[in-house]
Amino acid sequence: MELRQLRQALVLADTLNFHRAAEQLSMTQPPLSTSIKKLEDELGVLLFERLPSGLRLTQAGDAVLRNARSALFFVEEMRRAARESESGERGQLRVGFVGTAAYTLLPGIIGRFREQYPHVDLVLEEGIGSDLLQRLEDHELDVALVRFPIAQPDAVRITPLMREHLVLAVRHDSPLAGNDQVAIADLTDQPLIISSQSRSPAMYALMLRVFEEAGIQPRIVQQAAQLTTALGLVESGLGVAMIPLLAAKYVGPDIRVVALSGLSENLLSGIALATLPGLITTTARNFCEHAMGVAT
Repeated sequence: MELRQLRQALVLADTLNFHRAAEQLSMTQPPLSTSIKKLEDELGVLLFERLPSGLRLTQAGDAVLRNARSALFFVEEMRRAARESESGERGQLRVGFVGTAAYTLLPGIIGRFREQYPHVDLVLEEGIGSDLLQRLEDHELDVALVRFPIAQPDAVRITPLMREHLVLAVRHDSPLAGNDQVAIADLTDQPLIISSQSRSPAMYALMLRVFEEAGIQPRIVQQAAQLTTALGLVESGLGVAMIPLLAAKYVGPDIRVVALSGLSENLLSGIALATLPGLITTTARNFCEHAMGVAT
């Protein structure tokens, strides 16, 4: 078995087409077919079903290729380790982050990290928390700054960096806009915009627990995958939205932010580091140390 065969099988699994896979691999189709057949013979299992409509990955193939992806990851890590010093002062670091981290922790972390490690190539990629966690598991990111609470995959370690209360974002002409604070019970009849259940299930659950503890049924009119979407809907007059406190200073001029009274300490959100234990590079570990230093 050769690494070349594993890479070929992964490309074929992505395309499920020998011709397209061969093009991506800069080779012709016959030697690719031969290589995949030899790999299947060596493993003693069928990786792909050859159907009239095309290829389909078998259950055994799915299991084998998951391990192949990990194997290639470790090989690449060995190559990266050979190129970098033990101190992690060189190389590339792929950092994912949610938008609210850019408002708060990220600038300070990046500034301090660049000062100490000027030769590290930082690749910063913004995204939604659930997508960032998946990319971390797929080894497409080295570390991520995500919002918590979050429906955390078993493989990912979540380390909270900062915690904050939720506040209420309302349109400037709302009857609530002039209040210093609002009780959750006062939101009974208010049209509410909350985090998306499919994209941010833990944040969605947190917001529902806020109302559950207050003993009221929220009037949910819209779910939003991102904070900017929720704020845009508030500005349009669709409803009110609960947002993280530190994001409040970045709302538009037509939105007012009102404190929520009576929230218990277990109803907090915040920013956390997400890493893969056992797979973290020296450079990523250095970044995490800087992140925790900025947060304290």
